[in-house]
Amino acid sequence: MKLKLDTKIGPAAEKALEPYIGKLYDMQGLRLMAIVEIKQEDKNAPPPDSDAGLWVKARIASLEVASPEQNDALREAQRALYLQRTARGTLDEDGFMQLDERTLELTAGMLHVIETARLTAALRHWATYARRVNGQPELTLSEVRHELDAIANGLTTALDHARDDMGDEAGGER
Repeated sequence: MKLKLDTKIGPAAEKALEPYIGKLYDMQGLRLMAIVEIKQEDKNAPPPDSDAGLWVKARIASLEVASPEQNDALREAQRALYLQRTARGTLDEDGFMQLDERTLELTAGMLHVIETARLTAALRHWATYARRVNGQPELTLSEVRHELDAIANGLTTALDHARDDMGDEAGGER
């Protein structure tokens, strides 16, 4: 599936960009931080026997540009969204999620960010595991129960690890 980004922007987005047009013209390579809303405009629906690929067309419906004082906050939000989308890790021998090196670099050592990334990676792992189990139609009821138990135990381990890290002062129960 392909994304086609319409170069025509919505009137609200155009109005938000008006004060920056001169700066964009004058300052080669200038970057502006903004919050953007993207709207689906069109899509194709080729017949099943067609060789045509699927595509969707979208355009910028609205946006707001950050002031210089707001840039850091928007960059932090962008980094948090990227981390949520890309967090990865592996399970250790005790069933705890160990984040990979790149994910840890993105957390910048902030405990809540590390924990969010670890839980995201654990959820992604167990969701993939559940899909793999679900794709095996020949499993018996006993085998399905065993696999569901493994998933439940894995999720519980991830949550218990989070609770242990928070301690009593953060409201975590032991």
